[in-house]
Amino acid sequence: MRRRTAALACALMLVVSLLLASPGGPRPAAVQAQGMMPDGPALLAASGNAKEWLMYGHDYSNDRYSALDQINTSNVSQLVPRWIFQTGIVASFETTPVVSDGVMYITTAYNHLFALNARTGKQLWRYDHKLGGTEIFCCGPVNRGVGLGYGMVYMATLDAQLVALDAATGKVAWAKQVADPTLGYAMTIAPLVYKNIVIVGTSGAEYGVRGYLQAHDAKTGAVLWRFYLTPDTGWEGKWATTTPEGEPLHRDIAKEKAAWPQYQDAWKRGGGSTWVTPAADPDLNMIYFGVGNPSPDLDGGIRPGDNLYTESIVAVNAANGKLAWYYQEVPHDVWDLDQTSPPLLFDVSVGGQTVHAVGAAGKTGWFYILNRQTGERILRSQEFVRHENLYAQPTAEGVRMLPGANGGAEWSPSSYSPQTQNVYIAALEQPMTYAVHSVPYQKAKLWLGSAFTSIASEKQFGTFTAIDTNTGKVTWQKKVDQPMMGGSFVTAGGLVFTGEGNGNFDAFDAKTGDQLWQFQAGAGVNAAPMGFELDGEEFIAVAAGGNFQISYPYGDALIVFGLPKH
Repeated sequence: MRRRTAALACALMLVVSLLLASPGGPRPAAVQAQGMMPDGPALLAASGNAKEWLMYGHDYSNDRYSALDQINTSNVSQLVPRWIFQTGIVASFETTPVVSDGVMYITTAYNHLFALNARTGKQLWRYDHKLGGTEIFCCGPVNRGVGLGYGMVYMATLDAQLVALDAATGKVAWAKQVADPTLGYAMTIAPLVYKNIVIVGTSGAEYGVRGYLQAHDAKTGAVLWRFYLTPDTGWEGKWATTTPEGEPLHRDIAKEKAAWPQYQDAWKRGGGSTWVTPAADPDLNMIYFGVGNPSPDLDGGIRPGDNLYTESIVAVNAANGKLAWYYQEVPHDVWDLDQTSPPLLFDVSVGGQTVHAVGAAGKTGWFYILNRQTGERILRSQEFVRHENLYAQPTAEGVRMLPGANGGAEWSPSSYSPQTQNVYIAALEQPMTYAVHSVPYQKAKLWLGSAFTSIASEKQFGTFTAIDTNTGKVTWQKKVDQPMMGGSFVTAGGLVFTGEGNGNFDAFDAKTGDQLWQFQAGAGVNAAPMGFELDGEEFIAVAAGGNFQISYPYGDALIVFGLPKH
């Protein structure tokens, strides 16, 4: 394994800073991005377009797979930074860049957006969203990227707006208020641009709001449909005593049913968040997304019932937002075990037949694979983190459980390789103590009804796991020094890339798990990588700027790697 050092990274940053316009300096007012925005057919064909990365998960499958193979297991040890762009925003940096026709678009914390020349890193334009000061958000001022299409760049903001910018100039075409930020609504999601609509989802369940997924007209911003993540009828569900796979939830169903008449309208402040970009199946015309925790997080006494559709993988009809099906991983969750890692689409073999599937890594520490059309479970994987004292009910004194509230798999997107038929999952081993107490709702105040704390005396670490999607078995697993948050990216060159909170950016053999390369970026690599091709060369890009949620070191570098220039 060949190791590149932080000293090299710093030196290269200095060189690049002499070549590139400083983000903090004069901003070119009339510079135009020269790229052509993808239209509907181009977005639908994104899965066959290896040269560009047109959306958060590469294409509608969300599989974060690139068919490029110029960089492969035989030469990845030669990778070097080819250019570095420093945003000047030193804060949690979780963007996945998108690239269209030679232009790269990235976002930062606090909703700054940059258009860059993807060949050189030179800034083409910059947009700084003016937050109003009334926005409320629980888990860092992050943004995970943009949506592209129809001549526009779309960004969802911390003050719950959807902004459409002219792709050539960065000027605002329109902005729509999606939700009220003074109540606790925010958005961190990279919008999904699909068949003339733009889909975004709200966060804010920690403040006692009612979350939703919403579709806007891509040209005008008009609201076309809204799907509420907590239904006004059926919120109580089936009063499940176990998970769908049979683990006991230790619920007192009789007590919950007795409380139901008093709290049956809890859905009005029932929570649910959609933190990350959905997947889409254009043939079925369905949208697949994960839903986070109910509200209040750990105090289940004042929200009796299963609390649909929280902690679920959900499918809706893209034409009207109507529910197609849901799969609730944890009914009546009191452990903050969100389904926050984005679903991805792939095919599996079941009884010798090919089945179109959707899968997602849970905070629960399992990967779930469902029939894409019906929502029926095909399998649940072997655990990718350990399970200890699972689903122990929180008490006033506190109980220990693993996985903890960060997972399992957090928001970090997984990737899928059609070559290996494995998914690759970045995860956390972080035991926590859960303590519960009753707290009344207060507008725009954190409403957890509880506390969950990591246990300092216990070893915490990360796991990076390959799982066979046909069997659910672990193919290989690597342990790293710290809990992992950021995501993965896999290529036809037989490589899978992921980052660590200590600044390491790693490349593994996708088949064997052997580590083949590592680069020290100087700040937490807590964003999902991606790849693209320009002028016959393959490049790998990742943001190195740390993470608010588990306090990994901040930075402001977008690093683009390639083979040495000859």
